[in-house]
Amino acid sequence: MPTAVTDFVPADLDATSWANVEPLFDALSTREIGSGEELERWLIDRGELEAACSETRANLYISMTCDTDDADKAQAYKAFVENVAPKLKPACFELDKRQVELTERFGLDASRYGVLMRDTAAAVALFREENVPLETQLDTLSQEYQTVTGAMGVEFDGEEKTLPQMGKYQESPDRKVREEAWRVVASRRLQDKDKIDAIYDQQIALRDQIAKNAGFDDYVGYIFKAMRRFDYTPADCIAFHDAVEQSVVPLKRRLDEERRERLGVDTLRPWDLGVDPLGRTPLQPFSNGVELVSKTHECLRRLDPRLAAMFAELGDGSNDKGSANGACLDLDSRRGKAPGGYQYMRDRSRVPFIFMNAAGLHRDVETMVHEAGHAFHSMLSREDPLLHYREAPIEYCEVASMSMELLTMPHWNGAPGSYYDNEEDANRARRRQIEGSVVLLAWIATIDAFQHWIYTNPGHSRDERIGAWLEIDDRFGHAVSWDGLADEHKWLWQRQSHLWGHAFYYIEYGIAQLGALQLWVHALEQGAESAISNYIRGLTIGGARPLPDLFEATGLRFDFSGPTIANVTRRVEAELAKLPE
Repeated sequence: MPTAVTDFVPADLDATSWANVEPLFDALSTREIGSGEELERWLIDRGELEAACSETRANLYISMTCDTDDADKAQAYKAFVENVAPKLKPACFELDKRQVELTERFGLDASRYGVLMRDTAAAVALFREENVPLETQLDTLSQEYQTVTGAMGVEFDGEEKTLPQMGKYQESPDRKVREEAWRVVASRRLQDKDKIDAIYDQQIALRDQIAKNAGFDDYVGYIFKAMRRFDYTPADCIAFHDAVEQSVVPLKRRLDEERRERLGVDTLRPWDLGVDPLGRTPLQPFSNGVELVSKTHECLRRLDPRLAAMFAELGDGSNDKGSANGACLDLDSRRGKAPGGYQYMRDRSRVPFIFMNAAGLHRDVETMVHEAGHAFHSMLSREDPLLHYREAPIEYCEVASMSMELLTMPHWNGAPGSYYDNEEDANRARRRQIEGSVVLLAWIATIDAFQHWIYTNPGHSRDERIGAWLEIDDRFGHAVSWDGLADEHKWLWQRQSHLWGHAFYYIEYGIAQLGALQLWVHALEQGAESAISNYIRGLTIGGARPLPDLFEATGLRFDFSGPTIANVTRRVEAELAKLPE
């Protein structure tokens, strides 16, 4: 862990209480600054104070998502969201205003501080005091969604199972088992559809009001500025949707038709999308979190020892108590654990945490190396003394994670302790990864297009929302029959948790996936060593440069236009043709 660059913030600061934090913000607000050097020290001190507050929130969030049944943990997180976070926002705004004034007065080097100055100016322009309680309500509603979904479980095969644990049945060669499992999970989700819809209705109204309070016509314009999307526009996203429809969707549906033929069924159904089309038994790359970590370390050791060394810092995968005692991993699925996966950097200690719901499936391998990529990014950029630069634009953060899914593929087998013992299973997994990497672009376009519709039509009814969803899914979705599954189809979108917790955070995956695919092609043509060197060089910059510069530093083009998508799609098809079935 890096050594502290400032002693301004007490090592034992309890940031769960505003009374403990407020004097430090006051001290920054009143400190006399007489030179550029003093301003640079002020920026570092400010960052470390915000890092302490951020890490407190991180640990509370991690504890809550790791154990949604624990009322005390839920209340602790809620207390921070309701009592500390609303006071942090105006305090940070006052510092932002002062920071803008001071940087203009002392003329800091734009090559070093340009991104910071640009981002701070945008934050000042967006802040509205009346939005603070609305943002608190949004956080509380997001927590409510986590609680609802974290409580979902089903009785199947004689046992109580979490929804992530049910995923393995979608890989069963027995179609009746797949269908029964799919229906049980879908039925369970539908039990809470109205409750989840109600949460979303409230969030849409709040987000629309936040945008209008800030002077925007709708939330789309507001969130683009709030998310610092300085390098592309809503029109670019619409063009991305069109390009995906033209290039990716035809490939996706050709693959669906090949799947239908190989399965020997008249019509492809939703429970036919996860099974091996040649009827082989499900892939079983690991049995539990400990084994997943061990095999991931072996994979990374053969890819690049620098990555393996960073991964080794995170632990052995045995922890099941969230971030208690500084733990970095909580991997196995269990009852009461929120769904999904994430990497959360604890900003003050500069130590990452990876959360996931491993159930022994290949998709868990994908999640593991994906979140490890995020952790590598956090660890490679953690030496920067400025907190702001220890974070990067999301579009580039996802390059860090998605690249690992592709660059690790050659090492999924071939040595003792690998995920797979034989080339056939590894090739099955590689085909799935390569197909998924491009087909995912269609789902990204689906969710992004849905959100554009949602927030440009904020007064819509639930029936209108369903109609928009069905139209968008018809445009980008799989070639499957939903006959007899009308409700399951109408509320399929509710499985995408980003809609509640991270509104409009999804196009980033598409931009990043195209970057990751470029890096993969670089590895194919110029070797993995060259690709990993580019990867590490780019990630080490953190967020100190604008988004296009970060892509360039990694040897990538920042481009998600039609020609780029068409070229990537053609290359994926060519590589798939080389892989044995």
